[in-house]
Amino acid sequence: MSKDNYTSVNEFLLLGFPQIKGFKTIISFVLIMTVYIITLAINSMIITLVSTRPQLHSPMYYFLQQLSCSENVFLTVIIPNMLRVIWLEGATMSIVGCITQTYLYCALGCTECNLLTVMSYDRYLAICNPLRYSTIMTIKLQHSLVIYCWLYGFVIHQITLYFLCQLQFCRPNVIDHFFCDLDPFIELSCSNTDAVQLEVFIVAFSVLVIPFILVVISYICVFTTIIGISSKTGKMKAFSTCSSHLSVVTMYYGTLITIYIVPADGRSLTMNKLIALLYTVVTPLFNPIIYSLRNQEIRVIMENIFRSKWPFSKTKHKHEN
Repeated sequence: MSKDNYTSVNEFLLLGFPQIKGFKTIISFVLIMTVYIITLAINSMIITLVSTRPQLHSPMYYFLQQLSCSENVFLTVIIPNMLRVIWLEGATMSIVGCITQTYLYCALGCTECNLLTVMSYDRYLAICNPLRYSTIMTIKLQHSLVIYCWLYGFVIHQITLYFLCQLQFCRPNVIDHFFCDLDPFIELSCSNTDAVQLEVFIVAFSVLVIPFILVVISYICVFTTIIGISSKTGKMKAFSTCSSHLSVVTMYYGTLITIYIVPADGRSLTMNKLIALLYTVVTPLFNPIIYSLRNQEIRVIMENIFRSKWPFSKTKHKHEN
């Protein structure tokens, strides 16, 4: 159909979850806001602990600190506006705002993929090359890897940003989602989208598939090394150093692959939004919790802080001893 048959628009209507009405809207709003605040608090705690506690000044915790920082920014790009959409039971967003959110969402998602890949490389060095670990994973290399992780996503997605800015949008202007995700956003364009879709596919391969392959290769090497350890205690100790990261990688890439790689032909729009909700809200909550609860050093520091702040807990601990 000709573009002349459409009316040009300068804003979109985000529907959010139209099935949720009335009291359910309040419950959803409070629940998501609570998850958002808790996730920000736990990530901020990890950032603060790694910055202030000398025993956490190691490459593994430095990369974890950067991951927590990127997740806080990622959540802030998505959730505040999502809460507005839920509370109003649908809200408008300008084209510029939508393009900006899409760009930041993609760039920060790429940053997290890169950080998880770097963390898997760090675990590979620590377990497979322990004698050379300190000479390879120098402070200079740590900073270089982190700078790469942050810059790569924002630089490469400037190509996507350029293509998005060239698109023309016409009515209908309704996005059945709670944020400006890339695919539903492009589908609304009345321009030829072949070029941007090809670019998105190529970029997605470089920022999602290649890091995932590198993570898999790293853990194949890690598991091969662990299996070769003779003592059961040694095996458990080696596996415990990477179990938290492995859990986070499995959850993170599992949801990403479901959203962007598995064909969505048999899924409803509601199911797609629920999976996106899992990736944008639930997974970022579990990531810092997994690292906090499954990491002994962080757990011990948190317990010591708790005992120093709460005399009752400290007194009780003395009586138990």
